[in-house]
Amino acid sequence: MGKEMVILGGGESGVGAALLAKKEGYTVFLSDGSSLKEAYRNELQAAGIEFEEGQHTEARILAAGEVVKSPGIPEKAAMVKKIRAAGINVISEVELAYRFKGKSKIIAITGSNGKTTTTALTYHICREAGLDAALVGNIGESFAKQVALDPRPLYVVELSSFQLDDCKEFRPDVAILTNITEDHLDRYDYKFENYIRSKFRIIMNQQPDDFFIYCADDEVTMQFLNEYNIKSNQLPISMKRELPNGAFIKDGDMYVRTGQEFTRMSVFDFALKGKHNQYNTMAACVAATTMDIRKDKIRDAVQHFQSLEHRMEPVATVRGVEFINDSKATNVNSTWYALESMSKPVVLILGGVDKGNDYSLIEELVKEKVKAVICLGTDNAKIHEAFGGTVNTIVDTKSALEAVHAAFHFAEKGDVVLLSPACASFDLFKNYEDRGTQFKLAVREL
Repeated sequence: MGKEMVILGGGESGVGAALLAKKEGYTVFLSDGSSLKEAYRNELQAAGIEFEEGQHTEARILAAGEVVKSPGIPEKAAMVKKIRAAGINVISEVELAYRFKGKSKIIAITGSNGKTTTTALTYHICREAGLDAALVGNIGESFAKQVALDPRPLYVVELSSFQLDDCKEFRPDVAILTNITEDHLDRYDYKFENYIRSKFRIIMNQQPDDFFIYCADDEVTMQFLNEYNIKSNQLPISMKRELPNGAFIKDGDMYVRTGQEFTRMSVFDFALKGKHNQYNTMAACVAATTMDIRKDKIRDAVQHFQSLEHRMEPVATVRGVEFINDSKATNVNSTWYALESMSKPVVLILGGVDKGNDYSLIEELVKEKVKAVICLGTDNAKIHEAFGGTVNTIVDTKSALEAVHAAFHFAEKGDVVLLSPACASFDLFKNYEDRGTQFKLAVREL
């Protein structure tokens, strides 16, 4: 088998994989069907890595000993089908990073909702406790790039189902599965079960000295848990019942227990508010406890955590109206969590590119908490249809500025204007970050 490695896709993960493969002595060729970002092009040139953009040279790709496929490229892509047909081993960038991580430990986090917050909080606790950790994966640097350029003894990795799909040997010391709800079904032949199996790949290689943290209150997780031969130590989290191991919340207190250690703290001390964030905080605290981090360090870190940009991010209060940027809510479940944590009347900004949304999931919460819906998208028919009978005021807008002005017009002192779109952003914005940034600028100009 040749040491020729082909990297398919030249984004953050592809370039990271190329740098690591080169460092480990492979002959590397990177191929991207569209054009590369300037920064990535420069990195590849500086490292002396051969690449092509705007095309895939089939003969060159099919001569590879191994292919690293970027998570954004679906299985149904013509080039991927040809690689599979040729019997070439396909791995993900995460798998490559794992192969060369040495003795470093890994805390890996996946799930449909809450994974970014849980990852960021886990990393924050580890850093505050003085551990030399890196934040990698879907958030931060690519895992492979970190291993190549700046290896650390601990990696906190956020993983999507796409990254897990092409893992073979990957084995995290601590695996967290936050929850499983329907998302990305277009990539899984519209079979929910295929997506569920992807998520459970996070534990497929775990051994008895590893840990698996999951939500015992999540129906889908619990329904499929017994189908897997789980070898690792199970540490469930719950708000509904007391557990002998893991974590639970009772009467406003969180209890964490892994082995003999026992920690208790009040949920009123959590920096992150909202019920969904209590789950995220529990998961992060259990992970930190498995790393032997002292209780007082965990408590301190949890109290002083800053929430993430574009995720339930407070922007400003203007004449008694509070503005919150939750642009990262790109599916209905995320918006459900956002609404669930609201205690004031809400003017909700919804809309964008719909991924097959079922708005009935938030119907009850909208009825209970939302006084006006501001649509922000090119096609809002489905939103009108879903909430026309529930909300008196539904307005269409075509820009973040227009949406903010309309929302401010309908909001009164004591209300919240919540941008939690439940949709992707590609119709009017570059991405959800761009949407959130434009929203914040418009709010600051009021």
